[in-house]
Amino acid sequence: MARTQSNMLPLGTKAPHFNLQDTVSGEHVSLNDLKGNIGTVIMFICNHCPFVIHVNKELVALSNDYISKGISFVAISSNDAINYPQDSPDKMKVHAEVENYAFPYLYDETQEVANAYNAACTPDFYIFDKDLELVYRGQLDDSRPGNNLPVNGKDLRHALDCLLENKQNTVNQKPSIGCNIKWKN
Repeated sequence: MARTQSNMLPLGTKAPHFNLQDTVSGEHVSLNDLKGNIGTVIMFICNHCPFVIHVNKELVALSNDYISKGISFVAISSNDAINYPQDSPDKMKVHAEVENYAFPYLYDETQEVANAYNAACTPDFYIFDKDLELVYRGQLDDSRPGNNLPVNGKDLRHALDCLLENKQNTVNQKPSIGCNIKWKN
């Protein structure tokens, strides 16, 4: 299992715009359509990565806990679906439905969005404030497949609570670790 770390986009970076297809609804949606009143979590994930599979239940729990508080969640898969057909849009739709995602699951076919966000791995997490400025990037928590630590979303939850309380997050932001994004040749 490959272990790729986040590139850690600089804090304060403006969220790059996107307009992508939501694999569940079939509609094209933009960042402006999806942004939250308080903040927006952008997650680069995929169907098959063991690191994402390991945290799927917590992603659902997080979104269920924070959407009502003005935080929107957006999942994006940028993997090459030709060489990784398990990450194709039709399979993404099924996956989102089976996992009960409360957020859109978008497909970045050109991989331009992943490049714009400097995304490197799945999962890779970004939190933007109401002005779409980056306030957190990095890991969900310290749990990884096989390390026996609980999946509790501690790091992301702390960052979201800081945003909701309008407090600066002074906790060290650690890179996420996961499978590399499956780039096209």
